[in-house]
Amino acid sequence: MIVEYIIAALILLGGFFCFVSGLGVLRLPDVLIRMHASTKAGTLGAGLILIAVAVFFGDLTTMTRAVATMLFLLITAPVAAHMIGRAAFRAGVPLWHTSVEDQAKKKLSR
Repeated sequence: MIVEYIIAALILLGGFFCFVSGLGVLRLPDVLIRMHASTKAGTLGAGLILIAVAVFFGDLTTMTRAVATMLFLLITAPVAAHMIGRAAFRAGVPLWHTSVEDQAKKKLSR
């Protein structure tokens, strides 16, 4: 019975973080800030849902697949976010007007 509450809490938290990630992509003003929201919250939300799946099914095969999928997300999400940010910067996508300093412009202009 307690396990079911834990699973429900993990799914609700994961769904909440996935919702926040989607909301951030729609509402935030800048490509880099949107990328940050989708990467961080989306990975956390998917990870929590995968943990809930592993706990719900409980067999070794499902747990192994859930852990492998979480590791895949944790490895590929930052790399994809970096590549999207770099491509946006190189394409000249303007930063949000309240961004204080453009550190990448200094490094890439050399």
